[in-house]
Amino acid sequence: METHYTDIHCHPSLKPYSKSFKYNPPKQNARNPGRKNSIWHYSPPNFLEKFVNRIVTLTKFTQTDMTALSKARTQTVIVSLYPFEKHFLSKRVWGWKGLTDVLVNLAASISQSRIDYVMRHNDYFEDLISEYRFFMQLHNQVEKIDGIFYTYRLVKSSAEIEANKKLEAETKKIINILITIEGGHSFNTGLKMNENTANPTEVMENVRKVKQWEHRPLFITLAHHFYNELCGHAKSISIGALEDNQKRGINTGITPLGFEVIELLLDNTNGNRIPIDVKHMSEDSRKTYYGLLDTVFNNENIPVIASHGAANGYRSLVEKDKTDYPERAAYFNQIDINFYDTEFIRIAKSNGIFGIQLDERRIGSSKAIKESKIYFPNKRKQLRKKIVAGLAPN
Repeated sequence: METHYTDIHCHPSLKPYSKSFKYNPPKQNARNPGRKNSIWHYSPPNFLEKFVNRIVTLTKFTQTDMTALSKARTQTVIVSLYPFEKHFLSKRVWGWKGLTDVLVNLAASISQSRIDYVMRHNDYFEDLISEYRFFMQLHNQVEKIDGIFYTYRLVKSSAEIEANKKLEAETKKIINILITIEGGHSFNTGLKMNENTANPTEVMENVRKVKQWEHRPLFITLAHHFYNELCGHAKSISIGALEDNQKRGINTGITPLGFEVIELLLDNTNGNRIPIDVKHMSEDSRKTYYGLLDTVFNNENIPVIASHGAANGYRSLVEKDKTDYPERAAYFNQIDINFYDTEFIRIAKSNGIFGIQLDERRIGSSKAIKESKIYFPNKRKQLRKKIVAGLAPN
């Protein structure tokens, strides 16, 4: 029996949606896969791009475009909508405002036109809706790849996935897409770096609108890189020129508006609950959220989700400096954006989901990464060395 894996956090639309702002009209998902604003646009890395990616971790090529997913025989993928946060761009760095544009464009390859749009707009929610519609534009449209006819379909349930599987044939395949959202700022919060801008009435109405979507998000990552007036976030940026931009609200707890948003998302009166993804939440916010689940929602079966994370090797949010396996823990990246042992137990007991973030900079300590290095490797030797380092010590 063939085994299939599901990526529960990826951004197939990040580059093509961003590139679409270069064209008139913008925000169009091109039917022609040769266009960079098509979600089917396939751009495998050449030797130089692979080298740059390996040395300085810049990813200028697409990774989860629909053609790449087709070639990987993907059946189901959970995609993340993400209104790009202004605070990657909105503060002068080293006296030159344009430097942040350059850094972000290098890191994400999103186009200057997209950057200009992000700087101008004042509505993250409108940007969220536009990206959702970007997916819908080519929903159920057929593309021929390597002699096989592929289509992607946004789905709402496992029943739809099973029904789509029955429609498949040797030359006809369907990629099932489940929607998620990354960042509570999507409800139009956190527009300015140093002051609150959220209108609570507007925010709550935006939450209600999302809960009524035809393809309601499977879950929502409440926090992200910058303060969103809903909850505190964990440190996630290591680029020195941008670190200051995420200092406001870092490591703080859930705000009064955040409690309202969480309770509305989790309300299941109409059967449209949207669970919370605790990735990016600060330790204080996670601890408070778990307390809500144990009290206000104690009698309800709410899964705890961490969409893309790693272990830090420590025992719990309370016993943050204790580990039950000190030698092995030295190989984990011991930062608070990563998860404690008791959090994994909570996720399992809640029938939740944990997605492993396959990024050595998040997973491994500097010791682990150093011991895994191999110079002038072939790919097989390099991967074997990293696996061995990850398993050490015996």
